[in-house]
Amino acid sequence: MAKILIIDDDTSFGLMIEGFLKRKGFDTVFVSSFNNALHSVRKTKFDLVLTDYRLDSGTGLDLIPVIKKHHQKTPVVLITAYSDIRVAVSAIKLGAFEYITKPVNPDELLHVINRGIEKTNKVSDTPKPPVARSNYIKGISRFAEQVDQQVELIATTDLSVLVLGESGVGKEFVAQRIHELSNRSAMPFVAVDCGALHTDIAGSELFGHRKGSFTGAMDDKEGHFEAVKDGTIFLDEIGNLSYDVQVKLLRAIQERKGRRMGSNEEYAINCRIIAATNEDLRSSSLSGKFREDLYHRLNEFSINILPLRERKEDIPLYSKRFLQLATREFKKEHIFLSSEVEDIFFSYEWPGNLRELRNVIRRAVLLAKGDTITLAELPPEIQMPSKIPQAPVQLRDVKEKSEKDTIIEILEQNKYNKAKTARILGIDRKTLYNKIYKYGIDA
Repeated sequence: MAKILIIDDDTSFGLMIEGFLKRKGFDTVFVSSFNNALHSVRKTKFDLVLTDYRLDSGTGLDLIPVIKKHHQKTPVVLITAYSDIRVAVSAIKLGAFEYITKPVNPDELLHVINRGIEKTNKVSDTPKPPVARSNYIKGISRFAEQVDQQVELIATTDLSVLVLGESGVGKEFVAQRIHELSNRSAMPFVAVDCGALHTDIAGSELFGHRKGSFTGAMDDKEGHFEAVKDGTIFLDEIGNLSYDVQVKLLRAIQERKGRRMGSNEEYAINCRIIAATNEDLRSSSLSGKFREDLYHRLNEFSINILPLRERKEDIPLYSKRFLQLATREFKKEHIFLSSEVEDIFFSYEWPGNLRELRNVIRRAVLLAKGDTITLAELPPEIQMPSKIPQAPVQLRDVKEKSEKDTIIEILEQNKYNKAKTARILGIDRKTLYNKIYKYGIDA
């Protein structure tokens, strides 16, 4: 019987969810405060954690790193009443398995939980590299064709590749495609979410450890670099690694050798390294946040993935493919998008990129009553997108508001889409980034 921790400061809602899950055969524990949640995850191992975003003295986002520190493989599902894609993206970056929004649909909740439990049951304590399987979809835009050409060009080499782009644009799929087309395709492909690696366990996860090398090291453990052997290792969100781990990674890349924690024996590192980030690593390296020498080691070749809003001609193709995957997943057939949904898909800005598009379609297929997806099956933020001023607002003409307040207002109206904010403000993105840094804007 799977054990689930439910965290929500709304006692009535939490008890309702607990009752529903108990009727479905789950063993549940419900807590209504942030501190009690901390105590529970430190004391007990759960098969899945279901947490609300807003809690009494913290947030669900604050809990994710704590859960991952104590039980890294435990899936975390975030529930939020605030349809803000930035919260969802932040949750995924921190290592959340999935997110759903209130009002919670029981079928959707049960499906997400079952997928999370199934994932937990498949994971063993010793990492086993999966066989490379890619759902890579070739786009039809000129940009997509350019990326495909770059992938085919670089795949046959052993150069380290840095894949750049916003969260959700499909950086891991590009990395998998490079691996598939390389001479290492028969070898393992191992993806590592660096954003979910807590500083205390990052060295162990990447390079392994010996029994007794630190508190809690009950057995020998093989790290990802050792497990991948001659295959490809994909380091996602590389910019989130702590400085100490960056030093260890740099040494391993330079010497092509790794060493388990607590061991004096070294093993050869023969894998290819592909890294990805949604940050400006160049700026981070110049500011000292990210080691410049490591940046250059990883960036022997770079591929920049444009956000979906800047290549909208690819939206129909991706929508069709995601619809096929969702109908297969939920065992439904012959479901189509209505013309109104197709139109709104094309006009929406997709701040969460391909990940958001896929999640929206999966949710819509699950909720669909007939053979056509209508506006009723779409989330509210897509049905009623924020009204954004169409006429450019030049910063030099702003008199009554401060420059900082204007930037914040336009950022919020655009759901923190910096490219579009810069266009509306009549400045380039570099200038906008400089002003965000200057004013200390949380963006």
